[in-house]
Amino acid sequence: MLTSKQLAFLSINQLAPLLERKKVSPSEVVNDVLDRIQELNGRLNAYVCVNPEEVRKNAQKAEHEIVHGRYRGPLHGIPIALKDNILTAGIPTTAGSKILKDFVPTEDASVVRRLRSAGAILIGKTNLSEFAYGATTNNVHFGPTLNPWDTQRTPGGSSGGSAAAVSACMASASLGTDTGGSIRIPSALCGVVGLKPTFGRVSRYGVVPLAASFDHVGPIARRVADIAIILRIIAGYDSLDEASVRKPVPDYLKSLTKRLGHPCLGLPKQYYFEDLDEEVRTAIETAAECFQRLGALLHEISIPHVAESEEPSTQAAFAEATSYHQLAGYFPALAEAYGQDVRERLEKGAKVLAIDYLKAFEIRRLLRNDFKEAFASVEAILVPTVPIPAPRTHEKFVEINSHREPVRSALIRLNRPQNVTGLPAITVPCGFTRTGLPIGIQIIGRAFDETTVLRLAHAYEEATQWHYLRPGET
Repeated sequence: MLTSKQLAFLSINQLAPLLERKKVSPSEVVNDVLDRIQELNGRLNAYVCVNPEEVRKNAQKAEHEIVHGRYRGPLHGIPIALKDNILTAGIPTTAGSKILKDFVPTEDASVVRRLRSAGAILIGKTNLSEFAYGATTNNVHFGPTLNPWDTQRTPGGSSGGSAAAVSACMASASLGTDTGGSIRIPSALCGVVGLKPTFGRVSRYGVVPLAASFDHVGPIARRVADIAIILRIIAGYDSLDEASVRKPVPDYLKSLTKRLGHPCLGLPKQYYFEDLDEEVRTAIETAAECFQRLGALLHEISIPHVAESEEPSTQAAFAEATSYHQLAGYFPALAEAYGQDVRERLEKGAKVLAIDYLKAFEIRRLLRNDFKEAFASVEAILVPTVPIPAPRTHEKFVEINSHREPVRSALIRLNRPQNVTGLPAITVPCGFTRTGLPIGIQIIGRAFDETTVLRLAHAYEEATQWHYLRPGET
């Protein structure tokens, strides 16, 4: 029989039937998670805001509903964390900046409304890079979040608090945002699963933007099935988001059990497999062999404009970020209130020429065409999530095969192309380094084909053991 101290370790897909059958209560689950937050957050700094009294009150409400036959579905009574750039009515939303330290929204983001309607319990707000503008969650205002697998190392960013909380079982799952890999980077470095859905699949309304044409909202969890459960709740058309697309939302969880068959999977010959840490390369190659054993056929594919997209997309993201901060009245009026790294990027964004911004959109068109041609012969694409294991917390540069590269550049470069194209991409754990640091493999799919991406990720997960490990157990 389960003890309450084991509940925080269970996946959503394991907890949901126990809650539905009243074998455990939302209060028991929430209390276990709150105990872990109390025990671990002082060390990891994953959360910036938790209100235990409100959380317990909401858990009692969910318990009352379930006991009286009003079970809402698999998220009812499940504790979910939120990155602190996602608006929550009556709860501070700082976006990791002292500029918004007193900001208490009057309405929820669209994704939050959907989670609340599904009966989820919002456990707290998680730490992030300031205004989501970073890849390491070294927040100068709230302090750095640390990686649960090695507290001398970064969890990645900008959704580092979310990934660290999920990895350390301080939440069943979390929502993050992804502009250049900010869901996938920390998920890979913290040994959990993270999905960036197709652009337009999940509403961004009520999320503090970073770069509007690159921004995505998506889930982080410990198992692929949990990602499928959450995605079905938060996906779907939203008239409040101008980028939202009217597309049917499949039953992603049900699709996981469909026969995998013999899918053709692409391995790009350009860009993605250059300048990799050797342990990362070995883990990705081993994962590709696992897919072959599962029946997949591997094909080399070409994405000729991917390297060419790196600089223009960076310039476009700089420009869009600065535009938001200027229109909001934050920059340059409150320039001194920003951390130095964010202030410097906003200054760079103010210098981007219109011709360079427009060039980025031409490169985006070419890159989308490259992927479209590749997907004519393959169903999904396999690439590393990040080329390196988690760097040390305040490391600025990293050595990759005698090549010195800025940490931020290394973490982002294999992820940003999927933000440029808007294609769905998931990262799943695929191994560990000799020193016990997680490694992730990224599966990229066709637009709005999260079903295939999730099914492939689930099949790989079921064929391996990586997801069973928790920090301290490698």
